[in-house]
Amino acid sequence: MPRPRASRTIENAVRRQGVTDVAGVDEVGRGCLAGPVMAGAVILDPGCYIPGIADSKVLTADDRDRLFDVIVKKAVSWAVASVEPAEIDRINIHKASFEAMRQALAILAPQPEYVLVDGFRIPNLTIPQKAVVGGDRRSTAIAAASILAKVTRDRAMRELHGQDPRYGFDKHKGYATKAHLDAVARFGYSPVHRKTFRQPTLFDTISG
Repeated sequence: MPRPRASRTIENAVRRQGVTDVAGVDEVGRGCLAGPVMAGAVILDPGCYIPGIADSKVLTADDRDRLFDVIVKKAVSWAVASVEPAEIDRINIHKASFEAMRQALAILAPQPEYVLVDGFRIPNLTIPQKAVVGGDRRSTAIAAASILAKVTRDRAMRELHGQDPRYGFDKHKGYATKAHLDAVARFGYSPVHRKTFRQPTLFDTISG
């Protein structure tokens, strides 16, 4: 079955209102037990179509890596920002996710005139924005942002695995798999675990 591809319909509707630079932003790692939460932000070139962009969760790792390289090469501007576990514990994962998105958007140059956000509006954002439910499936800009964040975070988790291979971060990337929970029960928390995580729901383990 072919994978669903995101479209530029939402971005194009915004551009028809006279907006030039439309950014998409999305976060990954919200439902993890370990590692940072990361957000990607990107302004795609409306004159440079990139085929194959879709929600990062429905793409293979190879497809994500390939699209990452194309997106960073052809985008008008892109950025990835992270909030580390200690800060997640201090302010909670909900606020940390928004903070990562605000940071990623702040790095973009040029700054976007309008922002499309996956799911929820970002509090205290001075740029006009639109929350798009299911945005990582519907909007090319948001899907591209999810790819940037996912690939960057997966690479970071593999680096953490190299520093401490006991938990298998290279396999589950910090999500609550049985192997991960068994490792926590055996070894306790590592410095990159979120000490305030709750017992995850099924949704948490498969989202982000």
